[in-house]
Amino acid sequence: MTAQYDETYDVVVVGSGAGAMAAAVTAARNGLSTVVLEKTALLGGTSAYSGAAAWLPGSDVTRRAGSMDSTESGRTYLRSLLGDAETERQEAYLEGAPAVVAELEAEPAIELVAQAFPDYFDAPGRVPGGRSIVPVPVPADALPDGLADLVRPVVDRDRAGLGHHPDQPLVGGRALIGRLLHAFHDNGGTVRTGTEMTELVVADGRVVGVLTATADGPRRIGARRGVLLGSGGFERNQDLRTKYGVPGAAAWAMAPAATNTGEPIAAAVAIGATTELMGEGWWCPGLVAPDGQAAFTLGFRGGIVVDQQGRRFANESLPYDQMGRRLSAEPGRIPAWFVFDSRSDGVAPAITMPAAPVEEHLAAGTWVRADTVAELAIDTGLPAEELQATLDRFNTFAANGTDEDFGRGTDEYDRFFAVGDGPNPALVPLDRPPYYAAKLVLADLGTKGGLRTDVDARVLGADDRPLPGLYATGNASASLSGACYPGPGVPIGTAMVFGWRAVQDMLRAELAE
Repeated sequence: MTAQYDETYDVVVVGSGAGAMAAAVTAARNGLSTVVLEKTALLGGTSAYSGAAAWLPGSDVTRRAGSMDSTESGRTYLRSLLGDAETERQEAYLEGAPAVVAELEAEPAIELVAQAFPDYFDAPGRVPGGRSIVPVPVPADALPDGLADLVRPVVDRDRAGLGHHPDQPLVGGRALIGRLLHAFHDNGGTVRTGTEMTELVVADGRVVGVLTATADGPRRIGARRGVLLGSGGFERNQDLRTKYGVPGAAAWAMAPAATNTGEPIAAAVAIGATTELMGEGWWCPGLVAPDGQAAFTLGFRGGIVVDQQGRRFANESLPYDQMGRRLSAEPGRIPAWFVFDSRSDGVAPAITMPAAPVEEHLAAGTWVRADTVAELAIDTGLPAEELQATLDRFNTFAANGTDEDFGRGTDEYDRFFAVGDGPNPALVPLDRPPYYAAKLVLADLGTKGGLRTDVDARVLGADDRPLPGLYATGNASASLSGACYPGPGVPIGTAMVFGWRAVQDMLRAELAE
């Protein structure tokens, strides 16, 4: 086999997000020679942009924090939301979650802590304060051999072509990818950046390697145990979005440029793999940035969102996927407008990543500013009487503390970001001119349709049988949660667990030989 390839490893991992890197660490620390292939120059993909929350019920991390979290409560919560769909994969996820955490925490480079962030639904099994875990921030110079330079920087600096903030530690997604990379390095793992997988190699009905494109020409890389696709979805490919009817737009996806265009999924389909959920995504509202891209927006702590008729259509404090689904429910709602006043001194009262100065927004026309509601209506093209009536009605709600239309402020998640000083802190009056309106579109954190997989992340063919040697996790695979987004860190948590389970299957196969 070696003679047929430029390089040969036990495990070939395609992609470098959280799921891919967790699998790579697991394989390397269990004695499997492992290579990570990343088509861009930087590691981490969308995971590096994230807050790095991982939804992993029953872990030692939440136990140490005194959380009410447990495997059983996680099971109750998932069942209440997902029903009996994919029960075997639900159980595989729940079984694997604490094991993944234990495996990773055995690495000196990886430190994890609990972080308060409410689950997204008021459903049985919900844990007060949530059950998310995150990495401890890490100084860039704590990573050996200049590895920090391989980690994709925070989204605003990355889009500007800049590196990490000097003299600041890696936090959130950068800390997660940096720590996983450190552990992978410590266990003898190999990283190949600028290496795009173009084709899967099949011999005797088994995936045994990949063909890649590099700056130095094509390379053929063998895989003795298996190939794991952890390469993300196809949200940056507008043609595929159109083909599968994915709402939103490639320009509004949060994935880094030149990533997540779907070729690994297509390569698997070419050898008989099947897909599902191809029209689904992990949605979020996105404030339009001055350059036309979108900024992931969550944690609204003021303002209201109105459609093109000047009317509210949802509880603005909903979890971002749910708010995104409200946006997409009627195409005429996009673009919507996020209307706020001067209480926040021209800064949007929400978390936006990346954020841009108000003057840049005003110059680009993505925001407008006016001294009166009537002038704001003219500048946005919204009907003035309807917009004024909407603000007046909302201000009445803020005064009496009850959102009679959408119940804003009644849920734990609504109140998590609230800062108001009235009877309902999630309802902040809009009565201090000048007023602002920011253009809001449907963005996403990734598509969630992809390759069908089983409990061990093995890719399935048309007959529901695994394609030997081929595995997928993260957004390269069809999501366990279907059209639901249960809680913060489910995308990363599921990616890590099923990447880990893929390696366990490879290890069992090795022992069987």
